[in-house]
Amino acid sequence: MSGTSFDGLDLAFCTFYLDNSEWTFQIRIAETISYSKKWVDTLKSAETADSNHKAISESFGSYIGKAVNSFMKKHAILDLDLISSHGHTLFHDPAKKISFQAGEGQSIFNETKVTVVSNFRQQDIQLGGQGAPLVPIGDLFLFKNQPVCINLGGFANISIKIGTEIKAWDICPVNYVLNHLTRSIGFDYDDKGKIAASNKVNGSLLRQLNALSYYDKQPPKSLSREWVYAKVWPIIDSVNYSSSIKIATITEHAAIQIAKAIPSNTNALFTGGGTFNDHLISRIKHHCNAVQIDIPNRKIIEYKEALIFGFLGVLRIRGEINILSAVTGASKNHSSGDIIAR
Repeated sequence: MSGTSFDGLDLAFCTFYLDNSEWTFQIRIAETISYSKKWVDTLKSAETADSNHKAISESFGSYIGKAVNSFMKKHAILDLDLISSHGHTLFHDPAKKISFQAGEGQSIFNETKVTVVSNFRQQDIQLGGQGAPLVPIGDLFLFKNQPVCINLGGFANISIKIGTEIKAWDICPVNYVLNHLTRSIGFDYDDKGKIAASNKVNGSLLRQLNALSYYDKQPPKSLSREWVYAKVWPIIDSVNYSSSIKIATITEHAAIQIAKAIPSNTNALFTGGGTFNDHLISRIKHHCNAVQIDIPNRKIIEYKEALIFGFLGVLRIRGEINILSAVTGASKNHSSGDIIAR
């Protein structure tokens, strides 16, 4: 799994158990391999239209495969049933029926000789869906006792269970914007939200961000890097405030939008890197109405999305539904992902 923040490749060695139609899991070993500057620059440059996406995707797939081999050797993992890989999203535009993740499954297989499942999003888009969010199937089966699940990554997304049904959508940008601003003042990220906490929120900028039309749309809906560049950065760049004030304001904006998305009188499980942002969590609590925020162990916080993409691969190999039309807007539920095997 590789997220929009470019902080590294998440590898999780997981086991899934099925007993009387109930799924459980164990994250046995997990770690994040930081990207070299070369890979960060390569992946960022690949976001432009004139890049050689196929060649970069193949090269990145080989990198993933070698990383898996090293991970297995380091931790004495002798056997794998499959590798399930999301890859790194280079561009995502459902309106144009395009979603492309670098990390060719064939290249991963060539390095590891282990069955690979990859390219989970494109089929959903061809079926009229957003190609996102894909995590809700895991929230439904692996975290069934949690009525609300929220991931705070590059973007915040939410899953809400209603009986045996689930609805889900992308809420707003979080670390994708915040980390860009913190890097402009010499920090990789806002550690525990200290920058935001020590600066004032600008009311005018906050109102402009909260007025973005996306927030009035009903699900299914999803966000992308392209949307941020088209809608968010023009607002941020139009004002002559310090990066620190912008960080404080974006943090408050995210807290407001996330709190609005959570139903009252419920429990919400928070995961993703933004969960370590104490100031963001405190502001979400401030804006929520009678919501119990549940923070799991660090392994779940950091590797829940990698875990769930592993689960998507398991369901795909079993020929079972792993994409829910109710959350993506596709014409039907379906089993998605390219399988590369001997």
